[in-house]
Amino acid sequence: MTDVRQRVEGTVPGLEVEMAQLMEDLIGDLTAVPQPIEIKIFSDDEAVLTGSASRVADAIGKISGIVEVKDGVRPAGDALVIRVDQAKAGLEGVDADTLTQSIEALLAGSVATSRVERGPKLVGIRAWIPPGNRRTAEDILKLRLRAPDGHFFPVGRVATLQSVAGQPQINRDDLKRMLAVTGRISGRDLGSTIRDVRAVLAEPGMLPPGVYFELGGTYAEQQKAFAGLIAVFAGAVALVFLLLLALYQNFRTALAMLLTTLLALSAVTIGLWITGTELNISSMMGMTMIVGIATEVAIFYVSELISLSTDVDPREALIQAGINRMRPIAMTTVAAILALLPLALGLGAGSAMQQPLAIAIISGLVLQLPLVLLVLPVLLSLHSQEPGKIAAQLQG
Repeated sequence: MTDVRQRVEGTVPGLEVEMAQLMEDLIGDLTAVPQPIEIKIFSDDEAVLTGSASRVADAIGKISGIVEVKDGVRPAGDALVIRVDQAKAGLEGVDADTLTQSIEALLAGSVATSRVERGPKLVGIRAWIPPGNRRTAEDILKLRLRAPDGHFFPVGRVATLQSVAGQPQINRDDLKRMLAVTGRISGRDLGSTIRDVRAVLAEPGMLPPGVYFELGGTYAEQQKAFAGLIAVFAGAVALVFLLLLALYQNFRTALAMLLTTLLALSAVTIGLWITGTELNISSMMGMTMIVGIATEVAIFYVSELISLSTDVDPREALIQAGINRMRPIAMTTVAAILALLPLALGLGAGSAMQQPLAIAIISGLVLQLPLVLLVLPVLLSLHSQEPGKIAAQLQG
């Protein structure tokens, strides 16, 4: 997409190009976080805030991989500033505050009563002049005001109007005035890009005193999701360990099986590194699922070991249990890998969203087979100094 964007921008100057994956853009719009990079800049001074946003946008636009940068300034339209001449207002016998309230009542209306019932609520009735009498600046200058002595005079006699073009839209976050500098990422991962953004924002003079920033967008949502998924992963490991303790009532056996499961997780990081897939929410979900899948396969093996006769030599029992369970374990593993292979290859519409999940699970499944059949027997044989007591201890 980067090459296409560069060719289009080079061929058609002034054209704004925006490219995104359909599903990613749709989900981003639904969650109100359409941009991967969002830098929220806070300041009460409008001029300082606008200048800081423009400066930050120019700076991050030079970072490799960041495209479609926007400074967050959105013109909301023109404005009319009414300036009251206090001297002229005094000649009419009206003070500036009363005059301002009168003009505001004409233009914005005033609530005459709040006694109209609409269900359980009372709705106010606003008294307003017809829209045709306040459509243009000339119409506003012709509006008639009443002095305390009863005479009427036009607004233009005591006030002037000034048109201000390009008024920016006012955005607030947590009741603080804010501008959000946004951008998309092309050809890079989110983590390394955010590190470069932080480095640019930390440069001296980038943000003036009193101006501060927060990182939002997809990065902020990802950090929240990571914290939740880490808690879920830790809870899954703890529950699996408690389940194994309740099932076999042997601490060392449960620990050996859990260690085998955790070793399978190392294959997930290796698989993500080999395929160049970043660690995101989807891949972390795959890691959590591997905890349950690998533990289930380990239970298959240990259950077969317990079912063997205690007369069999313990070391022979460990080998025989592996032989007996090799075919079902291999069939389960291969079937799961084949089922997830289209997702891992990114085949089909929308498969790219779940591709990290499939890669994580397949990587864990590939390693779980030798771990359960080779490593787990070794760990079980080491859990007692007398190998002859292994089967008896496993049987309770």
